[in-house]
Amino acid sequence: MGFRFTARSIAEEFGVSGWIKNLGDSRVEILAEAPEETLKKFLDKITQYFSRYIQDTEIEWQPASGEFKDFTIAF
Repeated sequence: MGFRFTARSIAEEFGVSGWIKNLGDSRVEILAEAPEETLKKFLDKITQYFSRYIQDTEIEWQPASGEFKDFTIAF
């Protein structure tokens, strides 16, 4: 299973909402909403699962908008 589909599965496991999408330069962007502790667990599991493939991460914390009901793959 690919990165986006696995991340969506992990998001569903933790009850995280938002989206994931590929960027044009081979990076992946995730916008995720959940309680902070849940988000940390979500990101930790993704990092553990894909540790061989993740070269760098950039995390920006912002207040949740509450606009997402589930976690989708954006194109």
